[in-house]
Amino acid sequence: MRFRALIGLGGNVGDPRANMRLALLAIDARPDTDVVAVSRLFRTPPWGVTDQPFFFNACAAVETSLSAHALLDLCLETERSLKRERRERWGPRTIDLDVLDHAGASISDERLTLPHPRIGERAFVLVPLAEVAPDFQVGGLPVAERLAGLDRAGIEPASEDGSWWRDAPGDGVAPASL
Repeated sequence: MRFRALIGLGGNVGDPRANMRLALLAIDARPDTDVVAVSRLFRTPPWGVTDQPFFFNACAAVETSLSAHALLDLCLETERSLKRERRERWGPRTIDLDVLDHAGASISDERLTLPHPRIGERAFVLVPLAEVAPDFQVGGLPVAERLAGLDRAGIEPASEDGSWWRDAPGDGVAPASL
């Protein structure tokens, strides 16, 4: 059985664009998971801890046979392979992969809460999410309606379209480097 899941990606240390690209390529290379849509890349102001560099954020839709917890494990494993260190909540990071939704499941346990608990407060998630899942409901409202009430100041497109993770000529980044 295949499920549709939504993943948020971000980072602001080192080369976050390359790290997000590597993460998507690694996830897409797996036989149990296909990346089916990716938003544009966005440059976004920091949230929570604001005294840090701007972030790059994007969202991806995937089709997967993995359970929600197995997808979380894949995201955490991918972060580790890209040298993610968890030092400060909402602090700087090389890569951040969040499972936002998994086939509409409601999950709340010690490892995972779905849908992602703060998704409705974060324009840096909802702006790219609107590109890959415009009909996704956040707190009973479509993404666009939920986004209408949020401050989008400082959120700027950093790519022309969602092919940024596939079109990176000359950057020397390949999925085999994971």
